[in-house]
Amino acid sequence: MNVQCYYSRAALHYQQGKWPCCARIRHRLETFLRIPLLYIEARRGELKKGHGVGRTELDVIDIKILRELQADGRMTNVELADRVGISAPPCLRRVRKLEEAGIIEGYHAMLNSPKLGFDLVAFCMVGLKHQSEGNLKAFAAATAEWPLVRQAWMVSGDSDFLLHCVAENLTHFQDFVIEVLTANEHVDTVRTMLTIRQVKKLGLVEV
Repeated sequence: MNVQCYYSRAALHYQQGKWPCCARIRHRLETFLRIPLLYIEARRGELKKGHGVGRTELDVIDIKILRELQADGRMTNVELADRVGISAPPCLRRVRKLEEAGIIEGYHAMLNSPKLGFDLVAFCMVGLKHQSEGNLKAFAAATAEWPLVRQAWMVSGDSDFLLHCVAENLTHFQDFVIEVLTANEHVDTVRTMLTIRQVKKLGLVEV
């Protein structure tokens, strides 16, 4: 077994809680794979709470309900029941069960950002000076205070975070990058990508 395979399996086993991870293994995992153990521990917590329910636990009707609601979350329960081929009462029970399981997290309006004066969409790939759990948590908390950042992910690879930004214009975005993002005490590198045109827009999950 090569080293990459060994540490990949070690990370998976640790995520699943199959064996405790000592400080030495933690350091090697983070250094070799650039996978922060903070992320792995978060996934372990989700699994313990019952999150990440497998698709195999959902039946055909559940999948139809999710597909319809992801396309149009405003439809009435009666209309939803008609579309998935069941009566309204069991349809409502199924929806509530999906909500309680955390599979349906909420219902939101999709806004047209250009019509609201936000014409620029960009992505920032951020590398931190140190990948300690404290720094990762601190930067993740900081993103919550930046309205321009609409979504943020902790990632593996050459960067530590990927930020989805929506700004009024290029000047607004540049001011954020220079005065806020690169000025953050934990940030080492920032690479930006400006989008030209969105060519696909679907729900976040294929069902």
